[in-house]
Amino acid sequence: MAEFKAIVAIVGIVATIYLLIKKYETRTVLIGVGLVMAVLALNPIGALDAFAKSMTSGGLIMAICSSMGFAYVMKYTECDTHLVHLLTKPLSVLKFFLIPVATIITFFINIAIPSAAGCAAAVGATLIPVLRASGVRPAMAGAAILSGTFGSMLSPGSSHTAMISEMTKLSITEVILSHAPYTLIAGAIGVVSLTVLVLVFKDYGKQHREDYLKEHGESEAKFAKVNLLYALAPLIPLIILVIGGTSLQKMPGLEWTKMGVPQAMLIGAIYALVVTRTSPSKITNEFFNGMGNAYANVLGIIIAASVFVAGLKATGAIDSAIEFLKHSNEFVRWGATIGPFLMGLITGSGDAAAIAFNTAVTPHATELGYTHVNLGMAAAIAGSLGRTISPIAGVTIVCAGLAGVSPVEIIKRTALGMILAVLFLALFML
Repeated sequence: MAEFKAIVAIVGIVATIYLLIKKYETRTVLIGVGLVMAVLALNPIGALDAFAKSMTSGGLIMAICSSMGFAYVMKYTECDTHLVHLLTKPLSVLKFFLIPVATIITFFINIAIPSAAGCAAAVGATLIPVLRASGVRPAMAGAAILSGTFGSMLSPGSSHTAMISEMTKLSITEVILSHAPYTLIAGAIGVVSLTVLVLVFKDYGKQHREDYLKEHGESEAKFAKVNLLYALAPLIPLIILVIGGTSLQKMPGLEWTKMGVPQAMLIGAIYALVVTRTSPSKITNEFFNGMGNAYANVLGIIIAASVFVAGLKATGAIDSAIEFLKHSNEFVRWGATIGPFLMGLITGSGDAAAIAFNTAVTPHATELGYTHVNLGMAAAIAGSLGRTISPIAGVTIVCAGLAGVSPVEIIKRTALGMILAVLFLALFML
């Protein structure tokens, strides 16, 4: 029976990878394969129990759903567009250095607008034309935006941060502050490598500027004027959570900032309601639409991944892997980073692999010689890095579409930095 279970686990993993590569619906694949493995291992109730239990993960639901509700409000009121224009309009004078600056801007805006594709669409729509008008080749303009789209790892609304927070009983802000140095260094590696590749590929010059001007004779943005009060709205929850999670909240008058993610997101939405003078019913409607979307599309993957993991557990594969990792500590660092990285590259989403790893292995982090935060967030960041070099990722396709080039041309430019960044995580974070 043990040999049969091992075969079931191997076939299940291979089938999952194949189906995800073929772009079958992620939740369907994870739930379907997980249930089949559990049934063949004669423990279907284990998978069903995992489904029920993960539906009510309080910390995850509150952080993720409220963040997505807030993001919907920002999009509806166009406050996110004002923030993008505020940060990007003065930057066309930077010329060559606009490339690394564009990546850095995208990285930090991705904290406030945590959806990778949403952030790329918001930032890229403004910044890619600015980059091209400055003399940057279209593929490099797209790559500059794409390379910054894992800044959401520092977002209080990140599902991975919420997951590790619930596991460790640390606050979300404490989890973010713990892994922030590694995430920022990984981002810096991406920026430096991209800047070097500009010279290698000759992606900046007068010829590229002339090509752009030929294409777009009248390229004046419709967007006329930034409203500073609007532009501040996407940053309100972030500012509150950063102050509330650090010693700054001890300062007189700032004690009130010590609060959870949902409270901060609600304050941000109320601020947007006041400054934009939008109908309260419309704001409320958008907020709850966002919350529903988050439960279906983000928490849905987490729930489905828990069923898949339960199926693997039923076959004994998880216990065997943990036993192997316990006695092979050097391998853990590679399994936690290269595994999610490759899954992100192959499937276009690092979330499923990172969540599965964090559900199955990260709870045993201390037995393996690591902290829960470092092991769990290393897997999450690595998954995002892998997604950033995937030609089938939604965010890559958005950047390629905005730049008017093939996704492969963009990946040629992001690959080096992301590979170096994941090696850095494996060697120094773990």
